[in-house]
Amino acid sequence: MRLSLATNAVVAALIGFAVTLPLIFQAGKAIGASDVQTAMFVTVSCFAVAIESAYLSWRYKIPVVCAFSTAGLALIGASDGFTISDAAGALIATGLMIAVTGLVRPFTTLVAKIPGGIAAGMLAGVLLPFVLGAARAGQADPGLVLPLTVLYFAVRLWNGAYAILAVLAAGIAMSVFGGATLALPAPGMPEFELLMPTLSLPSLIGIAIPLYLVTMASQNLPGLAVLRADGYAPPAGPLIAVTGILSTISGLFAAITTNLAAITAAICTGPDTHPDPARRWITGLWYGVCYALIGLFGVSLVAIVTVLPSVLIALVVGLGLLNPLINATMIAMKDEDERVPAMTTLIVTASGVAFFGIGSAFWGLVAGLTIFFSSRPVWRKLQ
Repeated sequence: MRLSLATNAVVAALIGFAVTLPLIFQAGKAIGASDVQTAMFVTVSCFAVAIESAYLSWRYKIPVVCAFSTAGLALIGASDGFTISDAAGALIATGLMIAVTGLVRPFTTLVAKIPGGIAAGMLAGVLLPFVLGAARAGQADPGLVLPLTVLYFAVRLWNGAYAILAVLAAGIAMSVFGGATLALPAPGMPEFELLMPTLSLPSLIGIAIPLYLVTMASQNLPGLAVLRADGYAPPAGPLIAVTGILSTISGLFAAITTNLAAITAAICTGPDTHPDPARRWITGLWYGVCYALIGLFGVSLVAIVTVLPSVLIALVVGLGLLNPLINATMIAMKDEDERVPAMTTLIVTASGVAFFGIGSAFWGLVAGLTIFFSSRPVWRKLQ
């Protein structure tokens, strides 16, 4: 067996998880989750990713790689006024919508017709406050933040995929040996707790619908595009439906929605993994094993995050979301006819405004679509 089938899977899993772990921690804080519950989110989401990736890769013999919804974590982390039960209800609703989209082909086609610039503008608006938080962390603790920022951009010149891993490892070392962190916690095993989900109109409109849209438009559809770019013909409906079904089940534990990966998937789908495209599906099995192992150590990983300085967490989150923010902004500005509505969506979403208990992501989407469909170039296209 070619070693790169395993090593590429390990690299992709570690990079994807390193970016999302601090986001999970912040999302847990936003909905009032305890450390034990946050660790449960990590474990359940990791197991969902492991099952999806391994099963879909084996079933269709293509390298299917799944991941947490980064945009969803950022959306929940930026939300205000929702409980853990509200989050569970919204995540279950999101999973059901994704599953139905995969099972009913016209829905997949309909989602694909959402203006790309506006969907990207909403995603950029969700991510921007976290990236700005990394910049503000430099003012709070320049002795820790500035060297790590220099390290990030230095490693990025060599290999961008390893930059955030280098910052996280160096940040933990600096915190431990510098006295900011007294001691790393002892290992622990996960505990599971079924939650009583509640679904209200504010959580449906403020979390579920925006999460569904950004997950489909910014992660599932690009994930399919990555597979197509490497010469595969992925069955879009079944792949999306399976991620939706697993996300519905994981939502019972308030674990974040999972989806097809895009950026990290490229590590596993190209010729570097295996010269024979027909053999690359095995990397999906290794990737699933990696996430299953990570899930077993969810308690320990969350415990490590809880003892790290808050400025380090803010820095890792902001730097980890820098590339997704750049990509989303580029897509938002790509089409001249969509620039104004896309930028409006971005600004309203990033502002954090809320009306009637409904968050800014929904209002940003409403504002952008209103401007888009009222513009003359769009009416000419529709005619």
